[in-house]
Amino acid sequence: MAEPINLNKARKAKARADKAQQASENRAKFGRTKAQKQAEATEQEKLRKAIEAKKRER
Repeated sequence: MAEPINLNKARKAKARADKAQQASENRAKFGRTKAQKQAEATEQEKLRKAIEAKKRER
């Protein structure tokens, strides 16, 4: 005869695994490192300055 299992523990373990899987998907979809955020901000600032420099005075 097989060992009996605690269904409550099995249910909670499955819920933890599902949450971990969802978190992993969200990290891949939305997560960016601090370095990536800073690089993008630097690039945006550089573009903003280039556009500002090319504007004509009225």
